[in-house]
Amino acid sequence: MNRKLVLVSLLAIILSFSVLGCVGSDDSASASSSDPAKGTWIEAEVSGDTVSIPVSSVEHYTNAHFKVNTDIGEVAAMAYILDDEIMVKSNVCPPCGSIGFTLEDDILVCDLCSTVFDAATGDGIQGGCVDYPKESIPYTISDGNIVMNLDDIVTAHRNTVAIY
Repeated sequence: MNRKLVLVSLLAIILSFSVLGCVGSDDSASASSSDPAKGTWIEAEVSGDTVSIPVSSVEHYTNAHFKVNTDIGEVAAMAYILDDEIMVKSNVCPPCGSIGFTLEDDILVCDLCSTVFDAATGDGIQGGCVDYPKESIPYTISDGNIVMNLDDIVTAHRNTVAIY
């Protein structure tokens, strides 16, 4: 009888620890910061020297990437939300050849080499490609669209690929 009581008690203790462990795991998961926002490719509309993307796409995806054809070839850019503000930057990491960044809180992380950049300034923080800051692209918002000049996108791309 004592043996059964000890066994039942042991099982009750093990079960208690298991339940407490699961509750603790759920609490810590809900307390974590926002999930990283991988870049989602969207189509940009180009009309003459004007490029536009929907604000709603950036709001929906948090981190939208797009490409445009230019006189220097295809150029990638990204638009993302940081502290409730839309940021538009060049989307290239020249040494490693990447054209993709994940937004993790206030940091951009290169999808290929994992170099990290300040999402607000575009400046490199740590990694092999820190000497290639992500240049900002000026924009306006009109009729629910982020509107940019094609030449500004090319200039930001050229400034990003230039060695400092």
